[in-house]
Order: sequence, then structure tokens, then C-alpha cells
Amino acid sequence: MITKDYIIRAPEGIHARPAAALVKLTRQFKAVIHLQKGEKKAPLNSLLNLLSVGAKGGDTITLFIEGEEESSAADALDQFFNDLKE
Repeated sequence: MITKDYIIRAPEGIHARPAAALVKLTRQFKAVIHLQKGEKKAPLNSLLNLLSVGAKGGDTITLFIEGEEESSAADALDQFFNDLKE
């Protein structure tokens, strides 16, 4: 299992458009990926799960990545969150 922390740098947080892109990205890998913010934890297999966490700009989130392609998924997620600035 790989655990990674990110600070949401986009002022509007993870709204519908980046959330949809994130779910689409995670579905490409044979790995189970969960996102946690505070006490809320949700699998990243649907847009509603992700939006229910309510990640806003400045929040710290934690990703839990486990499975066959966890390394590849972690690399792709690093790139996604590094690009999520606006």
C-alpha cells in the first residue's frame, strides 16, 4: 500500500471538472484508491464519492493506493495533483 498526502492548491478545490478527470484517471489502474480528508474517506471509483469528501482549496488530503498497479497509479496521481493548480 502506498499512502500520499497532498495539499489542494486550486483555490476552488476539487470541483466537478477535476473530480471527473480524477475518477477517470483512477479507473485506468488495477488498484483500489481511497481519498481521505479529515474523518471522511471515500473510494475514488465514482464522482459522487469524491465530491462527498468536499476537498476545498488549502485542504490536505491523503490518498491510499493498493493493488497490482499501485506504483503506476501513484506516479499518475502525483502528476495530476502537481498539475491541479487552477
